[in-house]
Amino acid sequence: MATPAESVLQFGSGRFLRAFADLFIHEARQDGQDIGRIVVVQSTGTGRARLFNDQHGRYRIRVRGIRDGARIDESVEVESVSRALSATEDWEAVLVAGRDPSTEYILSNTSEIGYDVPETELRGGALRDDSPPDGSPPDGLPPVSFPGKLLAVLLARYENGGAPVTVIPCELIDGNAGALRGLVRALGRQRRLGDGFLGWLEEGVTWLHTLVDRITIEPPPGFPNPQGDGLLALTEPFAFWALEDRPGAARFIEHPAITRTPDVRPYALRKVRVLNGAHTALVCRAMPLGIRTVREAVDHGETGPWLRDLMLEEIVPALPDEVEDARIFAEDCIERFRNPFLDHRLESIAVDHQIKVRMRLAPTYEAYIEKFNRNPPLLSALLT
Repeated sequence: MATPAESVLQFGSGRFLRAFADLFIHEARQDGQDIGRIVVVQSTGTGRARLFNDQHGRYRIRVRGIRDGARIDESVEVESVSRALSATEDWEAVLVAGRDPSTEYILSNTSEIGYDVPETELRGGALRDDSPPDGSPPDGLPPVSFPGKLLAVLLARYENGGAPVTVIPCELIDGNAGALRGLVRALGRQRRLGDGFLGWLEEGVTWLHTLVDRITIEPPPGFPNPQGDGLLALTEPFAFWALEDRPGAARFIEHPAITRTPDVRPYALRKVRVLNGAHTALVCRAMPLGIRTVREAVDHGETGPWLRDLMLEEIVPALPDEVEDARIFAEDCIERFRNPFLDHRLESIAVDHQIKVRMRLAPTYEAYIEKFNRNPPLLSALLT
């Protein structure tokens, strides 16, 4: 059987997915694996979707850093994207892609607030002044929230025969697949969509927990871009994707960066609390000193030793016992932070800062107190 032209519907057009899942799918296709191309959905705005289409779905990723002691500087032209849609302007086309039985996977990557659902939507109230009373959007317009959009796509699929589909959320949210499934089910109940559809959400949709890890940035001003690629992104050689191994899920792809596991949570705790927690802590500590990038902060005479102590003496000890190799991971993170080819700006990390503090640092603070019956001094100075 020929590989379908498009088998992945992806909510998210940002640089991370371009340098992560989209690049891996490109490499899998180059390797002859049986996976179709990607339909990218830009959830808000239209500019990036237009760039994708103007460039016929092609863009470049520069992989730069040190791997096994060797300098890496590679350019990859990614060709896994078939086309891009704007949820704002092309919502019916998004639903058509969702209905298509050839669509086997739905990927997503939103911000920390991506799972937030407006109260009116949760209560089943009107999303806009011209919305129907059951909370569904008016014809031709997408729901406000990402869970609402996903509900609409899955409902369209169910009403078109309900071909099985696997949902792979890539958000850095604890229990991402379970959280997303719960929101979609809650919205479906609010809209009284019926036991048949709600049952299909459990039986016909496979929800896979994930953990994703790769530092990716926008090219700095003046970075060489002779092709004028509006989607060019820079990333590190390191990449890790923990993907839940659940019966019934379509196989997706084989890739060296993918680790299949029955339990993603230990990987997620390690990454979010150690790497992302360190990033958020640097926003609190280094930005007020005028430090611009993660690398500058790690090499700084004051913030460098402080960060190392925070990671190794407070964050790592507070992790649950089932998290393996946490100290090694933290040491590796410090080396990754020193990547001489990536200027990871603290101002980029600072977006949605208070939410990140609540999700990345506050749980470590509470876990440390519970485990050792005393306050962690460095975290206490940041949070209290």
